[in-house]
Amino acid sequence: MASRDVVSWTTMITAYVQHGHGDKALQMFPTMVAEGFRPNEFTVCSVLKACAEEKALRFGKQLHGAVVKKLYKYDIHVGSALVTMYTRCGEVFDAQAVFDKMPRRNTITWTSMISGYAQSGFGEEAVLLFRKMKMRRVFVNNLTIVGLLSACGSMKSIHLGKELHAQIIKNRMEDNLQIGSTLVWLYSKCGGHTYAARILEAMPDRDAVAWTAMISGYNNLGHNVEALKSLDEMLWDGVTPNNYTYSSALKACARLEALQDGKRIHGVVNKTQAFSNVFVGCSLIDMYMRCGEVDEARRVFDAMPEHNLVTWKVMITGFTQNGLSEEALKYMYLMKQEGYDVDDFVLSTVLTSCGDLQLKSDRISFLAQ
Repeated sequence: MASRDVVSWTTMITAYVQHGHGDKALQMFPTMVAEGFRPNEFTVCSVLKACAEEKALRFGKQLHGAVVKKLYKYDIHVGSALVTMYTRCGEVFDAQAVFDKMPRRNTITWTSMISGYAQSGFGEEAVLLFRKMKMRRVFVNNLTIVGLLSACGSMKSIHLGKELHAQIIKNRMEDNLQIGSTLVWLYSKCGGHTYAARILEAMPDRDAVAWTAMISGYNNLGHNVEALKSLDEMLWDGVTPNNYTYSSALKACARLEALQDGKRIHGVVNKTQAFSNVFVGCSLIDMYMRCGEVDEARRVFDAMPEHNLVTWKVMITGFTQNGLSEEALKYMYLMKQEGYDVDDFVLSTVLTSCGDLQLKSDRISFLAQ
């Protein structure tokens, strides 16, 4: 552009965020400031949203201290964006501090705080905040209800969940896709799989989130056969699984040692973008290891575009489960060479499996490094 102003910069930053490129938005913002443009409240809200999406807590805190406190301390939209950023980054107490200092709050602010408490495992605090919200006659939207249902799930309070469910039916909100999916998740998490199945069946539209909640719920209860049946029903329903669906279904295969089902799911995964997802990769490795297919697990590991600590742990644990102590020790060395700390879990897993004198000598040398 021949000439740029705050509006054009903000438009570009917002567009990046809206299209899932929060990292590019965070790269662009410092350039904007360096060129002498002062961000307005819309710029700040977009950048805070990017921080939330990218879990860029340090960037968000810097923005909070350098810009928000000086320019937009009392702006309700910036305050709400700050609360959302902190809760999405897992800093619920920082979010509460911002929330408490806000002179005015809207539905988004209250909902972000309730959802943040729920996601951080503070279900009781979320419920108390919701009651305060109702007392102050703040408008409650669908996302507020979703946050409250999540709080019930984090507390595993099926009684409170049923009370809220009754209010949802009374207010004719049960057809909302997000609410319906969260209800399925809530009942599944609390052991009420019969209720969850009824809600899923009654939903006019069922997406991957709803089906995955059902599948993972069955997994949590140890009903692995039912989990795989739900996956088949989901596919017959024409719904495309997401990464969490594949991971949950593969977990059921691993527990059942259902190799053929696992291979079938692997074949589907290879035709989608899920094959590059690290969590799906870990689930595939675990499934093959539990089924005794060590070479297949190794091939999955080698084909993964990236590894994390969990990937290494799954491989090492799999080797020990299959009596391959030398391989487990080898991968422990490789893990350390890749810069990952060998924690107590990995050490105890390998040490327990190592029986012969040579391996004991090897691990003593390793520990001495």
